[in-house]
Amino acid sequence: MQPACSQTGSQPPCFLIAEIGINHNGSLELAQRSIEAAKQCGVDAVKFQNYVTTDFISDHSLTYQYSRPNGTITESQYDLFKRNELSDEQFILLKRCCDSIGIEFLSTPTNRQGVEFLAGIGCRMVKNGSDYLVNHRLVAAMACSGLETILSTGMATLAEIDEAVSTFKVAGGKDLTLLHCTSTYPTPAQDLNLRRIPVLANAFGCPSGFSDHSEGITAATAAVVLGASVIEKHFTLDRSLPGPDHHFSSDPAEMAQLVAAVRYAEASLGTTTLGPTEAELSSRESFRLSCVAAEAIEKGTVLTASHLAFRRPGFGLPPKLESALIGRTTKVELKKGDIFNWSHLQ
Repeated sequence: MQPACSQTGSQPPCFLIAEIGINHNGSLELAQRSIEAAKQCGVDAVKFQNYVTTDFISDHSLTYQYSRPNGTITESQYDLFKRNELSDEQFILLKRCCDSIGIEFLSTPTNRQGVEFLAGIGCRMVKNGSDYLVNHRLVAAMACSGLETILSTGMATLAEIDEAVSTFKVAGGKDLTLLHCTSTYPTPAQDLNLRRIPVLANAFGCPSGFSDHSEGITAATAAVVLGASVIEKHFTLDRSLPGPDHHFSSDPAEMAQLVAAVRYAEASLGTTTLGPTEAELSSRESFRLSCVAAEAIEKGTVLTASHLAFRRPGFGLPPKLESALIGRTTKVELKKGDIFNWSHLQ
């Protein structure tokens, strides 16, 4: 698989990632069932987060507030992430699970050791979180790993994206995809700004995609039409499960719909060449119009516009020749509806 692809001309199929993230709730069994369900939905990859909580949270007083069906929950950020932190041994088992059923495994690390670990267990790509776009040490480590790299750009200014891309290139990175992202959960339609997807590709000369935090499948489908080469969407087995991300994630039924909608959108984009399709060519004679006699016409009649009508099928003289027929004299008798041809005229 190669997520990086040209934003112009014919593109390979969009690379679809089910972001399991921390929706495993710290359970290896739930994580494995999520992988299997994602495979059944038809996505190309699942993504986890092999973070170390202390890499990004040292203040235990920091809190996070999120919505649940039974109300708003506020809890310690440290406790939230720590209880969902998986060990290297668990990630090895998850990678094996993915390999056994033929789905790509990737993850988001928070330090150089995490990048090296992913490379060591055979991952082909690595992805940052939007919060880590400004961590140039980690971006450089991703570049040095030789892994295909996906950088999310949520919350970032243009200057910050440029600095991250420059860091990646200076460190020797080659395969880079940028994801447009809005870091609000869920993201309302007016904040999605999907037109930024092709802008990212054009500005930085690399493929772009979309990390989707909206509800439903509409935004992801629209992103493909705008040229997204990668779509990432949060995935859960059950939106009612406890945790901050389940409520806006796609469940298996919705993820399967998203995959189908994206593939349909890709197929519908077709080619930029103007002209009838192969299927349309067989319809032209049946559906197009011919010049026909609007009424019974006697031999020797000088044709006027009132003598002409336009009807199917289209294998006779086309309507654009109306002016060439007017003023000509008929040399045969015509019934109403007869299709004109040059042999009818003097």
